[in-house]
Amino acid sequence: MLILLPPSETKTVPTSGEPVVLSELSWQELTAARERALKALVKVSGQKNAMTVLGVGASLEGEVLRNVDLSSAPAAPALEIYNGVLYDALAPSTFTPSQREVGNQSIVIISALWGALRPTDRIPAYRLSGSTALRGLGKAGSLKMSSYWKPHLAKALGPEAGDHLIVDCRSSTYAAAYDAPKPNTVTVKVVQLVNGQRKVVSHNAKHTRGELARHLIEHEGNGKTIRTAEDLWAVAQQRWTVELTEPTDKKAGELTVVLPEQV
Repeated sequence: MLILLPPSETKTVPTSGEPVVLSELSWQELTAARERALKALVKVSGQKNAMTVLGVGASLEGEVLRNVDLSSAPAAPALEIYNGVLYDALAPSTFTPSQREVGNQSIVIISALWGALRPTDRIPAYRLSGSTALRGLGKAGSLKMSSYWKPHLAKALGPEAGDHLIVDCRSSTYAAAYDAPKPNTVTVKVVQLVNGQRKVVSHNAKHTRGELARHLIEHEGNGKTIRTAEDLWAVAQQRWTVELTEPTDKKAGELTVVLPEQV
């Protein structure tokens, strides 16, 4: 089983530690692409129009300025850096040793700057979204980060992904960066009942995807395995009301988690 996660916009900034070593990150074949992306981000972050290019407001000026020194900034494992709603629900700091081992093997984080990461890959905190377009990445003009990574991730992740059930918990922005193989991929959709109607509530969806990833890791940490879409449905329905559409050769499957009405 592979669990595809998006990064989080909010990050914990390490106060000590050695800087990132690109050649030591997982999927070393991505090193040259990472170097190019890092160079483009550092360059734009030092320009007068950096806030506009990166699509952030004045309150995040400090994070943009920090991008300039990413090559020398302290780094820490990815699961210690990302800390948004999904990661708070995942709560990796409370994993048991067996759960940590499963998480390290199964979690793949799709990143706008690094392409793809394992939980133990050491990175600095940075500010860059998958929907941002940077100059210096394409043949002409600017190129959106999700488009930049798409061919690179297809080559790097393809061989491994084809051998596993893929549980896709990514947002649409990061789903655009890598097309997981449809026959063995199940995307996770979360809906909330509101006045009897199904609605997508972003905060609840992120939180539930984090809880689901945690639940799956706990399951495999107990020595059980999740190999098929039906296995996924069976484990998820232990905790939630879920509906499964099986994957086919032409379309990924879908696991819909239906959250009850909030009283």
